[in-house]
Amino acid sequence: MTRHKTVLRILLLVVLLIGITAVLVWHEHLSVENLEAWIGRLGWIAPLVFIACYALATVFFVPAMLFTLTGGVLFGPLLGTVYNLLGSTIGATLAFLTARCLAADWVTRKAGKRLRPLIDGVAEEGWRFVAFVRLVPLFPFNLLNYALGLTRIRLSHYIIASFIFMAPVSAAYTYLGYAGREVAAGGEDVVEMFILALGLVATIAFIARLVMIRRRKVLHTGDAS
Repeated sequence: MTRHKTVLRILLLVVLLIGITAVLVWHEHLSVENLEAWIGRLGWIAPLVFIACYALATVFFVPAMLFTLTGGVLFGPLLGTVYNLLGSTIGATLAFLTARCLAADWVTRKAGKRLRPLIDGVAEEGWRFVAFVRLVPLFPFNLLNYALGLTRIRLSHYIIASFIFMAPVSAAYTYLGYAGREVAAGGEDVVEMFILALGLVATIAFIARLVMIRRRKVLHTGDAS
C-alpha cells in the first residue's frame, strides 16, 4: 500500500467518523419539519442543497426515508422523485466508493473458503444482484451501500442498476410525503390522495415479494441442475 493511499484512507475514515458522530449528536433535530423549514426558504438553490444533503446523509447513515418524505413535501411527487433519486444514487455511490477504498482490498485478502464463493457469486451476478436488493430491501439501505462496496461489482453497473431499481420505491414514498403534506394542509381529495399513496407503497411491497419468490425459484432450479 502506497503512502498516498494510506493518507487517503485515513482522511476518509476521519471524515466518516466525524459525520456519523455529528448525526448521533444532533439526531433529535433531524425531522421532516425541520428539513422543510430550512431547505424550503432557500429559493432556487433549494433542490441543489437538498440533493447534496441527501447524498451526505446517506454516507453518514441518516435514515433515507427522512429525506425521501421531505422531498415529497418540498417538491411534490414528480420533481420530488427526481431529486430523491439523484440524492440517494449519489449518496449510495459515495458510500460504495468509500467502502471500496477503505476495506475492499482487505476483504479480498482475508476472505476464507466460506466467504469467497459468496463474494464471487455477487460479482458474477453484477447488476442483477443490485437490482434484486434494491427491489427487495432485505437489508438497511445505508448499510447495503457499504456492503456492496466490498464486492467486485462494477461501479457503472452499480450506479445504473441502483438508479433504475430504486425508482419505484422512491416514487411511492415521495408521493406518500406529498400526500401527507396535503392531508395536513386540508387540501381537496385528501382521503383519496392518501389512500392512493398507501396503495402505491403496498404495490411496491407486493412486487418486491413476487421478485423474492421468483428469485428463490431460480436459485432452487439452478441448485437442482
